[in-house]
Amino acid sequence: MTSLRRLLQAFVLLIGMVSAVVAGPYEDALPKFAADSYADTEAAIGAVAGSGHAQALNLVEALRDGRLMVGAGQVYIRDAAGQFVEAATGRSMEAPVGAKPVRVNNRVRRAVEAALGSMTLLSPDAGIRLDAARAVFRSRDAAALPTLEKAIGQESDAAVKGALESARAAVLLAKPDASSSDKLAAVETLRARGDQDALALLSSLPEGTPAGVSEAAIKAAEGIRSRLALWNAVQNVWYGISLGSVLLLAAIGLSITFGTMGVINMAHGEMVMIGAYTTFLVQEAIRTHAPGLFGVSLFIALPLAFLVAGLIGILIERTVIRFLYGRALETLLATWGISLILQQGVRTIFGPTNREVGTPAWMSGALEIGGLSLTYNRVAIVIFAFAVFATLLLVLRYTSLGLYVRAVTQNRRMAGSMGIRTNRIDALAFGLGSGVAGIAGVALSQIDNVSPNLGQGYIIDSFMVVVFGGVGNLWGTLVGAMTLGIANKLLEPYAGAVLGKIVLLVAIILFIQRRPRGLFALKGRAVEA
Repeated sequence: MTSLRRLLQAFVLLIGMVSAVVAGPYEDALPKFAADSYADTEAAIGAVAGSGHAQALNLVEALRDGRLMVGAGQVYIRDAAGQFVEAATGRSMEAPVGAKPVRVNNRVRRAVEAALGSMTLLSPDAGIRLDAARAVFRSRDAAALPTLEKAIGQESDAAVKGALESARAAVLLAKPDASSSDKLAAVETLRARGDQDALALLSSLPEGTPAGVSEAAIKAAEGIRSRLALWNAVQNVWYGISLGSVLLLAAIGLSITFGTMGVINMAHGEMVMIGAYTTFLVQEAIRTHAPGLFGVSLFIALPLAFLVAGLIGILIERTVIRFLYGRALETLLATWGISLILQQGVRTIFGPTNREVGTPAWMSGALEIGGLSLTYNRVAIVIFAFAVFATLLLVLRYTSLGLYVRAVTQNRRMAGSMGIRTNRIDALAFGLGSGVAGIAGVALSQIDNVSPNLGQGYIIDSFMVVVFGGVGNLWGTLVGAMTLGIANKLLEPYAGAVLGKIVLLVAIILFIQRRPRGLFALKGRAVEA
């Protein structure tokens, strides 16, 4: 009996030893999740992430999503369908009684983010590896360093490799026992990265950083600041060109009507608004009847917006403006009243709230060039504005309508005596200017709120562009729009948006005192008289 008892004791001891060997760090970490302690949970996350267990990634993702449950001292994972599995074995089971999610705080969330980053660095999907590298860069988790080294060694994608090297540099700078040579190499990596995140890391080195590393980091941070200042200036110039193209679209039609007829058209902004609402109606019809055409909805809206706004402009000219030529104050008041009528009409039909105009997929996203970000919708608007400008130049230069408009602009009486029907040219020119404002509304619907007040935000700036550039001169409108747009964006960082616009307005007033006809004055006996 004694021999049998000893044999059983040895067998039990052997089973215990085998269990201890099989358990491993993953199984040892699971009870810490049930301890209801943030510190224990954070420690357990690190142990699970480094265990290499098949269930490790699933468990950490469950913790991130609030699906890691504890009950009766055991840990469970609830899947998306609401089914429960044992965290230790992955076996399905009935829903445990009284199970509740593992509590988390910000420290635990950061640990989860770092763990997910380190566990997905070797994913076969390049996008997942890139996201993982960015997560490690933010968390600076030293536990991810061995995996980072392995991932960098086998990475073939240049963008992902750069992100991995940046993450390693961030970890090394935060790691107290890293060598000075490693830290100096990390500083160089971050200097080459050269963005705000790199600058933040180089400007906040931990205490105890070697003096040589601190000096190198200070020099690298100064270089990044200089580079970022240059890129910010370039970015502001691009914003100015983008704003200038918007002003060009809004003002170019006004330049035609103001230059040809001398009419101060306060309803010009409402033509822009009508073009935007035409775009909204086109997209609503496409969503309802032909969703597959949404990608070309703007191309369908362009001619319709031109026709609708142009016909309304001709109607306004034939019914109101034609009786007020030569009386600038009366035309101003009459067109202001028309603008109020159009705004209220749109409010009655569509309501006072903003309407959603979608952006086609080909206009979404941005192009990154160094520190310059070019959004595709802004790039498209700049190209579109210059295309409209070039088209109008060709129309005014090489068509009979353009010849008649130029003749009427330069000398109305002489044009009439030569047989040109000036009244008809007035109506067509007003319609052309209004139609161009309509297609400007199509473009503005992609970057501004489509509401009854859309046009009011551009009418004053449009008049400033036309007066500054030279009434009736398209080249003057182009130069004026770009000058005001770039100057406005360069002033904003120093003076603010409101004060910057006031400074520009004062500058234009002073300029007009010296050159009343603007930058490019029209030539002709009548206009020079």
